[in-house]
Amino acid sequence: MAEGDLETQLRQAVQALLDNAASARFGVAVSGGPDSMALLDLAARVFPGRVEAATVDHGLREASADEAAMVADWCMDAGIAHATLHPHGAVRGNVQSWARTQRYALLEEWRAARGLDWLLTAHHADDQLETLLMRLNRGAGVGGLAGVRARQGVVLRPLLGVRKAQLLAYALERGLRYVTDPSNSDPRFDRAALRAALADVDWMDAAAAGRSAAALAEAEEALDWMVDGIEANHVRPDGEGLALDRTDLPRELLRRLVLRMIERLQPDAPPPRGDAIDRLIAAARRGGKMSIGRLVLKGGSCWTLKVAPQRKWQ
Repeated sequence: MAEGDLETQLRQAVQALLDNAASARFGVAVSGGPDSMALLDLAARVFPGRVEAATVDHGLREASADEAAMVADWCMDAGIAHATLHPHGAVRGNVQSWARTQRYALLEEWRAARGLDWLLTAHHADDQLETLLMRLNRGAGVGGLAGVRARQGVVLRPLLGVRKAQLLAYALERGLRYVTDPSNSDPRFDRAALRAALADVDWMDAAAAGRSAAALAEAEEALDWMVDGIEANHVRPDGEGLALDRTDLPRELLRRLVLRMIERLQPDAPPPRGDAIDRLIAAARRGGKMSIGRLVLKGGSCWTLKVAPQRKWQ
């Protein structure tokens, strides 16, 4: 794909996602890899004078500081404002999960402080395919199989229709400096192992998988819109709990309603797994009751969800 084609594709993708694309200011998340360097160069050409960049240095590898400095130097030469961001505190729990949480939090703090309207990331069609297959392997539902969203809050991912090979070819053609993160090919990480397994698969169409993900994302939005209306009309306070007075609904709608009820009563608790919700709904449909965490769902013509009374120890 020629340079002009990618520029056109980026412009059209952003215009499809935004109403204010002609005047918006964009922050670009740049790791220093070929994908994000290509996005930064493209964005600077398509939206001249309206682009800034930021690199998150997680401090997890010795080379990370040099990589962030490389991006900063490139931006200085290109006349683009750049910031290097550092996480707060030490690594906790799963390294990749911690890094992702820190990255988005730091980028959002930087975006808001700089008065930027949107944050662009370089997720592409191959990332989308890997995400779909990983979630399919975990038994994800409609929401999970919607994959990486093209727009999520202020985050835009306008390259989901572009292959990784196209971005690498663009970076090479433009003579862009870039680095290679060794963790991207480290088989200890699930995504890297899947990426290696897909390397020699020529029958998998990443673009088609992306279109399926986009269709599922629209279906997810439609389901959420439907559940919004049902929740407003049929979920009501019941003492210290909640009641659902309409239960003649497809299981997927009931699943979403019960999840929302649980979140309302325990907003700080992690959402329960899908199989736990399915068992809960099955018990309620039989007219029984079942516990989930500190809550109890009781079936019947009207379902109630309440905090279970504390047991008295003798």
